[in-house]
Amino acid sequence: MDAMPELTLETVTTIDDIPEAAWDRFSSAGNPFLRHRFFAALEHSGCTTQASGWQPCHLLIKLDGVLAGVAPAYLKNHSMGEYVFDWGWADAYQRHGLPYYPKLLIAVPFTPAQGPRLLLDPQQRQRMTPAMIQHALDLLISRLGAHSWHLLFPDQADQSLLDSPGSLHRLGCQFHWHNRGYHQFDDFLATLTSRKRKSIRRERRQVSEQGIRFEHYPGTDLSGAALSTFYQYYQATYFKRGQRPYLNLSFFRALQREQPEQLHLIMAEKDGDWIAGALFLIGADTLYGRYWGCLEEYNHLHFETCYYQGIELAIALGLARFDAGAQGEHKLIRGFEPTLTHSWHGVAHPDFRQAIGNFCREEADQVRGYRNEAMTLLPFHKGATD
Repeated sequence: MDAMPELTLETVTTIDDIPEAAWDRFSSAGNPFLRHRFFAALEHSGCTTQASGWQPCHLLIKLDGVLAGVAPAYLKNHSMGEYVFDWGWADAYQRHGLPYYPKLLIAVPFTPAQGPRLLLDPQQRQRMTPAMIQHALDLLISRLGAHSWHLLFPDQADQSLLDSPGSLHRLGCQFHWHNRGYHQFDDFLATLTSRKRKSIRRERRQVSEQGIRFEHYPGTDLSGAALSTFYQYYQATYFKRGQRPYLNLSFFRALQREQPEQLHLIMAEKDGDWIAGALFLIGADTLYGRYWGCLEEYNHLHFETCYYQGIELAIALGLARFDAGAQGEHKLIRGFEPTLTHSWHGVAHPDFRQAIGNFCREEADQVRGYRNEAMTLLPFHKGATD
């Protein structure tokens, strides 16, 4: 019998310590969030640094001393910008006089989009087991002085490597739109019930009647003026809630410079002036709606800019799916289908590991019930999604 390979995890404190070619050998160029350039843009712009509470701690995954993969990771002293909320866990630790931070987060910062997190060589992945992954992560957080590890929004392949008795599985729910071979927006509308079809057409008509038009800017043809104006709108969405934006203009400029073919900006225009904008990233088979903003509210403008324009873009690009971001039950009646999301967690403290495990199991039942109920509210007529 072959000996069990030894899995070890090493860390680096900046993406620059891993050559771009070495990182991208394991990541898919079709996923805009996993490229070396995306993480470099976050770090070089100052969005993910020790000062911002996102200390890079990227993983080098080795089997028998040979590099088998990498993973984006951060040591964190807060829980902001993650979209899997563990504030209650941190509060419970505090009430018992125990430190919850720092924690090790394996995720794409500020990005609640599912995808690979353990970027592994396919052949080496087959040699790994969930027990090996959990043991290596548990050793790592002990070495780093962290109290837990958290891996957010993995794909199915990663989940098969995370499903071990000692790790905790948590469910969430998002709403994604699926392209069933549509050639134009009206093809999608034809799958809806008459009442919902009329409702969407009325919303779109009312946007047009306000004198609002839309301009599309692929990243390869995106002016600095348009990007800077969009950033003002993006900032406003946070300032309205009394928060500071996670990302700065330097990040968006780096993204446009380094990944222009995966960027698409839609700006709303009225009376010759821009009034709102939405920024999308383009993957191999998925359109990601990521950032939006406006300075003044208009009737149905958000739905049109972020959703209907996005659906049209996904159809035009021949993409199979449109992920418009976290939460948003209002997406349901507009044809976005409830989709379960996942996260996996390792907690060092045995008593809290048991308590959090009980919480995750109870929450999962609620999330599944919520998704099942949401499925009954979809606007499609019978047989349209078969």
